[in-house]
Amino acid sequence: MSETYAFIEAEKTTHPVAFLCRLLKVNRSSFYAWLAGTQARGVRQAADEALAHEITVIHIASKHTYGAPRIHAELRRLGRQVNRKRVERVMREHGVTGHTRRKRRGLTRQAKKAVPAADLLGRNFTAQAPGTRLVGDITYIPTGEG
Repeated sequence: MSETYAFIEAEKTTHPVAFLCRLLKVNRSSFYAWLAGTQARGVRQAADEALAHEITVIHIASKHTYGAPRIHAELRRLGRQVNRKRVERVMREHGVTGHTRRKRRGLTRQAKKAVPAADLLGRNFTAQAPGTRLVGDITYIPTGEG
């Protein structure tokens, strides 16, 4: 919607605002409310840039590992009153992401001395008559070994 209002702002020297608002199907009062908030948006954007600089400094000091919760906690520890969701938004807008140093491991591991079962069918599961080649999968049955 901001693009629409910005277009109206740019074109209001050549066409009347009422005509542009009617053409783009927006309320004229909404355009003027957007126009009145320009200064507040500028102040908020400058504050977000300052916050982004602080976030970047903390992120670099953490060796690029801290995410939004830890950066928020660090900002609070330093005495900066800021909302966690705002920290998340600023980090997302500036491409700052936290990374875990933990190595993820799979839950199942193959035994080192395990020998695979012999393939007696040679991967040929077609049978000429019922009951000649019986195959099955019993991995869904829980056992005492896990």
